[in-house]
Amino acid sequence: MIIKGIISKTSPYSVKETVDRLVVMLTLHDIKIYARIDQQEELQSSQIAALPMEYLLFGSPKHSGPLMVENPLIAIDLPMKIIVWQSDDNEVFVTYNDAAYLSERFGLHEDLTSYLSIHHLLLEQMTASSPN
Repeated sequence: MIIKGIISKTSPYSVKETVDRLVVMLTLHDIKIYARIDQQEELQSSQIAALPMEYLLFGSPKHSGPLMVENPLIAIDLPMKIIVWQSDDNEVFVTYNDAAYLSERFGLHEDLTSYLSIHHLLLEQMTASSPN
């Protein structure tokens, strides 16, 4: 499924291990994890069966602050989010907003939007050794 402004990449790891790796990579880049939510667990507490899904809320006021100064409406998409989920055929996906789309959506200058691009962190996460 293709949705404008959304990027999905496959992960060779389980949902939990993928999120564990993302937490390590984001933290190593001085990005604060505001929340880690196990959506499968939340749904099960309401007697709703669901495949594994977790999401992270993360950010850096140092980097996102200038974006909000330029256009306060971007705060609707901040802090940033990553969803890691398992499909019916047991594939694991990492899904997040496309930085170029956010830049276009909010009319941001390109020099401010490098923070929004997490592609390099995801590539590191996919190839890094397992966290301890």
